Amino acid sequence: MTQDHKAVPGVILVLGGARSGKSRFAEGLITALPGPWTYIATAQAWDDEMRDRIHQHRAQRVPGWTTVEAPLDLAPALAAHGHGPVLVDCLTLWLTNVMLAERAVEEAVAALEDALAACAGPVVLVGNEVGMGIVPENALARRFRDHAGRMHQRLAAMATQVFLTVAGLPLKVK
Repeated sequence: MTQDHKAVPGVILVLGGARSGKSRFAEGLITALPGPWTYIATAQAWDDEMRDRIHQHRAQRVPGWTTVEAPLDLAPALAAHGHGPVLVDCLTLWLTNVMLAERAVEEAVAALEDALAACAGPVVLVGNEVGMGIVPENALARRFRDHAGRMHQRLAAMATQVFLTVAGLPLKVK
């Protein structure tokens, strides 16, 4: 991203811990808008437990969603589907995928920022706030935490609204 991006109308960032209610809150923001709605999913089903989580997530959604799988190529998915209400869940899973694929994180985040700036419709981004815990014990986990924190800061600067969810309650930060 060029550093001249300002707040982008329609971009909302929702952060929170695991099981904090962030996805449910974000889905409510999108479904309050006229559809059709696009759900850009970044999770990869590496095992049976993750497949079950993905299935449960889909089953809990109200009807009317189009799901787009984008575990790595989030910016192109936004470019293709950013004309109507879009929910991206989850940024930190996407970041994990980018790091494990050994792609350039800064370039991927910059491409995401540029794609968001070009979106015509509203976009709600969901991510895990990982910077409130202890310092991770290994280098990969510390790099992930640092990349996630920087990414969230950059996206929060672009967003017109930012929420932090705690115990199912959304707190407006921006």
